Amino acid sequence: MQKNQKGFTLLEVLLVVAIIAILAGIVILAINPNKQLADSRNAQRKADVNTIMNAVYQYSIDNNGNLPETITGTDTEICIAGTSTSTCTTSSLINLNHLVWSETYLVGLPIDPSGGCDTNGICYEISTSTNGRVTVSAPNAEQDQTISVTR
Repeated sequence: MQKNQKGFTLLEVLLVVAIIAILAGIVILAINPNKQLADSRNAQRKADVNTIMNAVYQYSIDNNGNLPETITGTDTEICIAGTSTSTCTTSSLINLNHLVWSETYLVGLPIDPSGGCDTNGICYEISTSTNGRVTVSAPNAEQDQTISVTR
């Protein structure tokens, strides 16, 4: 008389565990969370650059086509809202606080999602060309992307 034993052999269990591990590794590589997070931060940077550009553009419309006086021809980081004018100029930052005064153009200046900028800066840069075109850029863009808007 033979006994009928039910269950899995050690080899079968090890094979299933190995297959699951291989599939999990493939899924993690396919999803690549670091790339996904970098993509989402870059998307936020694109939105922030457009927000700043739109605020500057609206300011110029309300002021007979004149841009904020503090914008120079050199790419310079924008000072964080609420920082005193003297702090911004001594730190070589551009003061755009008049865009957030009375919340006319912006409620607040957006700050780069990964940080790593000047203590009083927002990590976004702005400049103007000799013919009056304004460029707002995000120098901390990830994955070798260039994020800037010029109008």
